[in-house]
Amino acid sequence: MSADVTSSSGRIVVGVDGSSPSIDALRWAARIGTALGLEIDAVTSWEYPISYGMGGLLDYRPDTDATQVLAEALTAAFGDTRPDGLRRLVAEGHPAKVLLDASSEAEMLVVGSRGHGGFVGQLLGSVSAPCAEHATCPVVVIHPRTDPAED
Repeated sequence: MSADVTSSSGRIVVGVDGSSPSIDALRWAARIGTALGLEIDAVTSWEYPISYGMGGLLDYRPDTDATQVLAEALTAAFGDTRPDGLRRLVAEGHPAKVLLDASSEAEMLVVGSRGHGGFVGQLLGSVSAPCAEHATCPVVVIHPRTDPAED
C-alpha cells in the first residue's frame, strides 16, 4: 500500500506505532466510533532506514515488521474482539504524511501524544504535532494516563 491511502467519510483514522499512547488512542477511537456510528482505520507506516543498501539488510522487511506491530497493538487494545468495521492499513512513508493522507476525508484523526522515540516531557511528538497542525479534520491527541498514586 502506498502513502496516498485515503479513508472515506464515516471513519476515524488512528495512528498506531505500538506505543502505549497509540494503544490508548485505539481504545478511545473505538469508544467514540461506537457512540457516533463511525468505523476505524488503524494506520501504521514504515520507511526504509537511511542506511538501507549499505549491506547487512538484505532480509530486512520493514513492511512486515510494521504489519506485526499493528497486529500486536490491536491485540493489546482489543484482545480477540475487534470493533466492527475496523480496517488495518499499513503504508510506506513518513508517519505524519501517511496519517494526514489517510485522514484527508475522515471525520477525525486520533494519535498518541508521544510514540516510540522522542524526548520525555515533550507535549507533542514528531508525528502528533504536524498532524494537529496540518490535518483537514479534527485531531484528538491522546496523552498518557497518569497514576493518581504518583501525583
